[in-house]
Amino acid sequence: MQHRTLGKTGVALSALGLGCMGMSAFYAGYDDAESVATIHHALDRGINFFDTAQAYAGNEELVGRAIAGRRDAVVLATKFSNPPPDEKPDASYIARACDESLKKLGIETIDLYYMHRVNKALPIEETVGAMAELVKAGKVKYLGLSEASPATMRKAYAVHPISALQTEYSLWTRDPENGVLATARELEITFVAYSPLGRGFLTGAFTSPGDLAVDDVRRNQPRFSGENFAKNAQLVSALEQIARAKGATNAQVALAWVLSRGNDIVPIPGTKRRTRLDENLASLDLVLSTEDVRELEAAFPMGSAVGDRYAAASMTALDPA
Repeated sequence: MQHRTLGKTGVALSALGLGCMGMSAFYAGYDDAESVATIHHALDRGINFFDTAQAYAGNEELVGRAIAGRRDAVVLATKFSNPPPDEKPDASYIARACDESLKKLGIETIDLYYMHRVNKALPIEETVGAMAELVKAGKVKYLGLSEASPATMRKAYAVHPISALQTEYSLWTRDPENGVLATARELEITFVAYSPLGRGFLTGAFTSPGDLAVDDVRRNQPRFSGENFAKNAQLVSALEQIARAKGATNAQVALAWVLSRGNDIVPIPGTKRRTRLDENLASLDLVLSTEDVRELEAAFPMGSAVGDRYAAASMTALDPA
């Protein structure tokens, strides 16, 4: 297994992590037994970096069961959500959220604790100050942010070292190249790329919106809807041609591209099946030439995907640049 370092901590992360969200939330078709087997298989294959969150219904409990007895082999990341409107987003809320995650995961310390979305109702300095208290209390080792702008990253880092920034990044979501990646590198913050396969779209697994289960949240995401779907499918066709020439799958090429963007980037593709995990892991051995990268980036220029990343309500929760 290749490794990359978590911020300035010296902690070694497997170069490919495992996003566990889809095992329990948003994407339908859950199978707890296969999900646990997939986590075990990931550990056996050398993956040590696992990602979950308070918002992923039941996922912390599932991940906790899966890593029981193998805790020392795991760098575990989870995230706290913003509170409901009737609850203050203060230090006591963040402390309670942490305690709840520790209980669900069945662990004593969270390795990497993220703020899932920047809370606009509370200055980032106060939020990170509250998170820093969890480090002092021994409940959390390292801090992370998710979907934070360069300005927010700088303000947060001034309060306490930030070890990771988790943000969507893939061939069809290259937005972080517009300042976010550069800021993370300046501050020596590891960039954790979620949805590096475009929520599965880049794999070519979907030929129409009807391929998605009726309770799959992607049905309501603009890039998977109506005319947008058809236009985005044309991008996938270009990826397929390059993948065939490499003797690889779409997923392997898409992941190899993210991995090639820098040794400070750790993609965390999600899967709940062992076969897909093995497919994804093969991307670590796929070498893209300069010409391969040029072709990919020409086929997927920044802004090439049609439609927003999320439905309107979720887009408003993002931290603007």
